[in-house]
Amino acid sequence: MSMLQSLGDMVKKGLPFVGILHGFLRVVAVLAIISGLLQWARIIGFSTWQGLHFLEMPLEWQCVVVFFGVLDLVAGIGLWLLANWGTVIWLFLSLSKVVMHTAFASTFGRAPLENVFYICAIAIYLILLYFSEREGRH
Repeated sequence: MSMLQSLGDMVKKGLPFVGILHGFLRVVAVLAIISGLLQWARIIGFSTWQGLHFLEMPLEWQCVVVFFGVLDLVAGIGLWLLANWGTVIWLFLSLSKVVMHTAFASTFGRAPLENVFYICAIAIYLILLYFSEREGRH
């Protein structure tokens, strides 16, 4: 029996995928807010990056820290509120981080575990969204 068949059986039994999706989005929201706060800790000087304070960082890293510091918090709030715009911003943010550590790895370094995390999180979101929409039609 494949994984999709067993998930299909759970849908037939009435597993509340909408509730699971909402719980997943709230967990991701907390992670995004923590990430945003860590970025802002770097900006205001509570934390360093490779031993460098924010103003000592290379310009491209300063831009990335500010970019993700804002987007992480906005996405986290939107996800917590279960707003559609929060999901869109989170998807944009996640794909931006994956691209940053793959296409621009020479500048920003490779982060394979972070890339796997974001790709898996997006996949889980899409699967839960599919089954919750399917559940809503029945």
